Amino acid sequence: MMQDDKVRDAVLKVALGFQVEEVTEEYDARDGELKLVKRRETRKDIPPDLKAVRLLLEGTDYSALSDEELEAEREKLIGALAAEQKEKPS
Repeated sequence: MMQDDKVRDAVLKVALGFQVEEVTEEYDARDGELKLVKRRETRKDIPPDLKAVRLLLEGTDYSALSDEELEAEREKLIGALAAEQKEKPS
């Protein structure tokens, strides 16, 4: 079951979109040693993926849920989206 949770979390991350940080470093061999000459850090926004959203929605039978369960699921998804948005710097 733990593996299923990891997969669901990964799909949720892709469904909501996320940010990736990349570091590029360039080195030069000077005097027999490698020296860092250039370092660049970039952040890329990965947009939400609709296929991942569909996969999440297809995996849940919403028709079988009560109104209270639907409301709880709605609040959970809104909370996850808000947390993702809060983590992204402006």
